[in-house]
Amino acid sequence: MPCRRLHYTSADQWKELKTWLAGRQNPDAVVEDRVRAMLAAVAERGDDALAEYTRAFDCAEFTPAMLAVPPQAAAEAAEAVDPADLAIIAEAAENIRTFHQGQVQRSWWTTGPDGAVLGQLVRPVDRAGLYVPGGRGGETPLISSLLMNAIPAQVAGVAEIALVSPPRRDGTLNPYILAAAHLLGIREIYAVGSAWAVAALALGTATIPAVDVIAGPGNIYVTTAKRLVSGQVAIDMIAGPSEICILADSSADPAWLAADMLSQAEHDPLASAVCITPDAALAEKLPAALAEQLERLPRNDIARAALADWGALITVPDMAAGVDLANRLAPEHLELAVADPWALVGSIRHAGAIFMGHATPEPVGDYFAGPNHVLPTMGTARFSSALSVETFTKKSSCIATPRSYVREHGAKIARLARLEGLEAHARSVEARTKGD
Repeated sequence: MPCRRLHYTSADQWKELKTWLAGRQNPDAVVEDRVRAMLAAVAERGDDALAEYTRAFDCAEFTPAMLAVPPQAAAEAAEAVDPADLAIIAEAAENIRTFHQGQVQRSWWTTGPDGAVLGQLVRPVDRAGLYVPGGRGGETPLISSLLMNAIPAQVAGVAEIALVSPPRRDGTLNPYILAAAHLLGIREIYAVGSAWAVAALALGTATIPAVDVIAGPGNIYVTTAKRLVSGQVAIDMIAGPSEICILADSSADPAWLAADMLSQAEHDPLASAVCITPDAALAEKLPAALAEQLERLPRNDIARAALADWGALITVPDMAAGVDLANRLAPEHLELAVADPWALVGSIRHAGAIFMGHATPEPVGDYFAGPNHVLPTMGTARFSSALSVETFTKKSSCIATPRSYVREHGAKIARLARLEGLEAHARSVEARTKGD
């Protein structure tokens, strides 16, 4: 049996399900202690600490001089990779850029009848740091992570973008990462990874200037480091293991559902893959489809562990109960594998991304369509959103009031200040009304 079978009938069962899935958080105090030590080492010794950690974990001959990757290396990589692959990357990048251009917020102003001019200035941060995981020693380059993080920053108007990624054993970065960076026009590239790379971005070193925002996925060390530096810099989110929830009706193909569940299960032993259906016949067919496809997966050991621990086939009495459960799960990826997804989407309140209908598997969004694949996990879609242009901007309120405004409202403002025991606040306003 690839995954557990459950039956959900009412919200009374939610507490038990929630407790089960909360085990994926997997907090590790030992990891946090190690990461704190790494942050302290980088704060104290800068580039030397970065090189020391990189020698220990990535490249035995690494030196501080190898941290900065020359732009020429990226240009050469773009010439060396398969042109057909580069064309696919370029097309995906264009789709992602088009989607994110729709997210741009503009500054605005309004004038009141009392003469006050109020508004909001929307500005990009000065510097962003992007973390791109190495992927199996640099041999499975996470190109999509680079595109999904860099393009929103560029659309936001960030002037300086620094890319960090762990080097391969020879100290170089995968040519596809370099080629994608060249395609995007990113010239500031560093061969450094894990928690110490996050520390460098947050604190700055002689080679790597500090940034204002850090974005990008990573393992538990990267995630812990981002959590610990949050506040010194902004971060995109604290992301947990990947997850998919599929709402399926009798029109769904069990082979397609199995493929979609496995597309997440292959990520990580902590990944969650859940299918919810009111159709008993579909529920009977799905386990066999999962088992058959699982055997043919290159990463079947990872997928098998994820399904066994965090996968579930959940039957419900009707689709309304299924929607209720999906909203409670608030999944990272939600597929509506139903005959009429448009009839359901209005009932979905909480999901990182929603994939509509049988012809829209999750990888369409992961790689190509345009929406961002950096999404909230572990139920945080109840209150947070995908990485976006807004991740790389900040807003300043603007207030301009004439003397007439202060004359009209000054006494009220001063009274509010005195109710809070702040006399100097009150006098600051009253100073503008003296002599009137």
